[in-house]
Amino acid sequence: MSLVLASLVSTVPAIAGGGIFDEMRFGTTASISNGDKREHGVFPSVTVFFDPLDADSAKDLGEKLLRPRIHAGAAIATSSDGANEVYGGLSWTFDVTKRFFVELGAGGTVHDGELHADGASGPKLGCRLLFREYAAAGFRFDEHWNLSATVEHASHAELCYGSNDGLTRAGLALGYKF
Repeated sequence: MSLVLASLVSTVPAIAGGGIFDEMRFGTTASISNGDKREHGVFPSVTVFFDPLDADSAKDLGEKLLRPRIHAGAAIATSSDGANEVYGGLSWTFDVTKRFFVELGAGGTVHDGELHADGASGPKLGCRLLFREYAAAGFRFDEHWNLSATVEHASHAELCYGSNDGLTRAGLALGYKF
């Protein structure tokens, strides 16, 4: 795992220099669910943001809404009752001040968690493909580095047959904007 992460980080300057993506965030979350729905351990994650619609140059709220960034990422479970995820979707970032921002995102995730009640601990998720939403509040240290607090939720919104405990996690992410 650390070898994969090290090789990924070493390729970031070359990829970013070509303008392929806008930002990269490394974070960790933990389950904030209660009882049998709770996942144990932490969930290291990496998320990349693409900006093909040039959201950074949007001048007003209307333009911001029409020009989201695209995000894609993965979260790795560190315990046997946690779900690994690969996710993607759209993100909208709104500046509160020059340094503070809030962000909202929506999309989908594919996971390897438990689907149905089988006696194992952890959430029962009903189907492999789930809707995923998140919210973040962040602080920019400078034009490149930022830190954000996040809360995220994934569930099938009762569109699949079976359990729908969902995944609800909160954490921190360190971002680098290219």
